[in-house]
Amino acid sequence: MTQWWRGGVIYQVYPRSFQDSNGDGIGDLPGIIARLDHIASLGVDCIWLSPITKSPQADMGYDVSDYCEIDPLFGSLEDFDTLVAQAHARGLKVIMDQVVSHTSDQHAWFKESRLSRTNARADWYVWADPLPDGSPPNNWPAVFGGSVWEWNGTRRQYYLHNFLISQPDLNFHNPAVQDAVLDVMRFWLERGVDGFRLDTVNYYFHDQQLRSNPANPIEEHLPLATSPYEMQIHQFSKSQPENLDFLRRVRTLLDQFPGTTSVGEVGDSHQSVELMAQYTSGGDTLHMCYGFDFLGHEFTAEHFRSRIDKFFAIGPDGWPCWSFSNHDVPRHVTRWAEHALNPRDLADQTAALVLSLRGSVCLYQGEELGLPETELLFEELTDPRGIRFWPQDKGRDGCRTPIPWDEGNPPNGFTTGTPWLPVKPPQSMLNVATQQADPGSTLAFYRTILAWRKAHPVLALGDIGFFDLAEPILAFRRATETGAMLCIFNLSPHERAVAVSGLHEGTMLEPVSERAVLADANLRLGPNGYAFIAIDVSSTATISDLA
Repeated sequence: MTQWWRGGVIYQVYPRSFQDSNGDGIGDLPGIIARLDHIASLGVDCIWLSPITKSPQADMGYDVSDYCEIDPLFGSLEDFDTLVAQAHARGLKVIMDQVVSHTSDQHAWFKESRLSRTNARADWYVWADPLPDGSPPNNWPAVFGGSVWEWNGTRRQYYLHNFLISQPDLNFHNPAVQDAVLDVMRFWLERGVDGFRLDTVNYYFHDQQLRSNPANPIEEHLPLATSPYEMQIHQFSKSQPENLDFLRRVRTLLDQFPGTTSVGEVGDSHQSVELMAQYTSGGDTLHMCYGFDFLGHEFTAEHFRSRIDKFFAIGPDGWPCWSFSNHDVPRHVTRWAEHALNPRDLADQTAALVLSLRGSVCLYQGEELGLPETELLFEELTDPRGIRFWPQDKGRDGCRTPIPWDEGNPPNGFTTGTPWLPVKPPQSMLNVATQQADPGSTLAFYRTILAWRKAHPVLALGDIGFFDLAEPILAFRRATETGAMLCIFNLSPHERAVAVSGLHEGTMLEPVSERAVLADANLRLGPNGYAFIAIDVSSTATISDLA
């Protein structure tokens, strides 16, 4: 099936924290291979591997020094080949991170580029002359603090880095850079990978005039943002129109390898959904995109409905990939805790919700265990963002701590050595072995809901239409030509009820519904309750607020 990705479920593996095989405290490819049965048992379709290519690890692999070599921390190319073969043998696809908006400053391309203004790769990165007073050419800030511009005394110019100083940005306005990036992708496609997750896909191009960004208006009564990056609308430093033509080149390459796919990460707080739709529309751009709309703190029916409606209004032939957690944000069981009586109910409800939205789904390792965010001390941090902006921004380490596999004390079978980040008691007690033996565990529920989703293609491929209901009820209808489903969620820790009309006599809730009772024409939903109701395509069943 060449379109397996449409409505598919992707499981994100953060290799450093999945399974260590050699006792150095850092997860690796042989460790992932040893745990493939766990991933396969969930019922997902694909594994996304966060960066495993050679890197100084200043940003945990998102600073690549060689695109075609596996970092020794994780293993070898032979290990990678084995992983792909073993995953395929279990019916799992494998996609890998491609971090090509920038490289490490240790990459051979940058080492050459910084030597002079006339060498063969002089224009492979974004270089700019200083203003007459020696200051940078514009006001663009870096995501990790400070200016995006760093002075190079050899060239007597500034170079652009949207992230760390050691992560210089490639110049995609240079066709030779585009060709080199596509060659890297071809290398991995020929090695058998099933596609790519494209890191910071809207950062590839910058405004060639280097115009300064406008301010992001902040109401006077609100405090300033934690980072200056949030104080601008990034009109010129990213998300440029030239990006579309390059994405079409990526799609042309992928089309030469039937069955492969792409999912782009759109990092933009002002036009995330618009870019997601634009980057996946027309059948000649990316297959899927995800943004950060559902990776923040907002947990309301209006928010979910507005983002999804907007995506399909702008790009009716585009395709989203929704996720509630990943390696860049606090885990959602912690992030949305105020909206639930207990973490277990929230873990179940959010799994049911994300797996019933129109689009593909990405689950982050540990979601299936209901792992909360790990509370870390400053001295335990490794993330440069957290170290710089502590304590207002504690960085990303809290969602990256190792998976607890075995019963007993930390690190629960993750490593025989000292883990690179600690496994703490709240995570330790949610280990895989304990949940494996409990039919009422979060892990058991994930396996149940994923199997149920596969048994109901309407949830993967059907259209979506929302009912107009008061908060905190989110309700929608999924439908194909052959089947339909009503999906109703109480996004609160308090009991709620709605009216359901037009059902056939004897209609029952689907067995994966939780904390829900259907009686007569009323549906009562307990705290974080939700219900699925299968209906005929021709059914006129509706959901409304109780009078």
